[in-house]
Amino acid sequence: MSGPARVGRVVVLTGAGISAESGVPTFRDSDGLWEGHRVEDVATPEAFERQPSVVQAFYDDRRAALAHVEPNPAHRALARLEQALGDDLLLVTQNIDDLHERGGSLRVLHMHGELLKALCNGCGGRFAWSGDLVDFPPCPGCAAIELRPDVVWFGEIPNDMDRIGAALQRADLFVSIGTSGAVYPAAGFVQAASAYGARTLELNLVPSEGSHHFDEARHGRAGEIVPAWVDELLGGGS
Repeated sequence: MSGPARVGRVVVLTGAGISAESGVPTFRDSDGLWEGHRVEDVATPEAFERQPSVVQAFYDDRRAALAHVEPNPAHRALARLEQALGDDLLLVTQNIDDLHERGGSLRVLHMHGELLKALCNGCGGRFAWSGDLVDFPPCPGCAAIELRPDVVWFGEIPNDMDRIGAALQRADLFVSIGTSGAVYPAAGFVQAASAYGARTLELNLVPSEGSHHFDEARHGRAGEIVPAWVDELLGGGS
């Protein structure tokens, strides 16, 4: 492969592993908790209905913590890939942080939502949001007291699934970076891409639960193996 002209269409999926190297806690610890909380208590619509202040405070803390982390070489390498491939690259992330954007990526599809946005349950509006929600401020669009984190919780449908599905059908290469291979529907993307004829590659710290579905797997720190892969894909160019 001599350069970006021969790469074709690429879909990249990123998960918690790419942000973990920047200091963002991964989705679940070995004890099954999410930053000290049961997932059922902070990441479901039922939890928000039952104890909205607890859920708002949890995401407020996570939003504030973004100020203390920085993108790593893997994020920056994917931005470089975007610069080279343009519309031939679709970057899909399961992460709700903004590290891809701060790393230089301009077109990121956040299938699980974004910490730095608020969603109004009243009017359906989405708004950039950097402050707290625990005090239940009014919606900037309709003034209702209905704002929640713009995050896809368990039991809700991820964003842009039609667009992702169409991209997987057209992809020449599907790459999964830093994912567990355990959370659906994202865990099924590799099989969908493969069924449509794409080559598939896993870049992960350790083999994921779905590692056996990939044509090739490379394991190591994302900050090392992702830049190396981008260099290889682009023919060593920068």
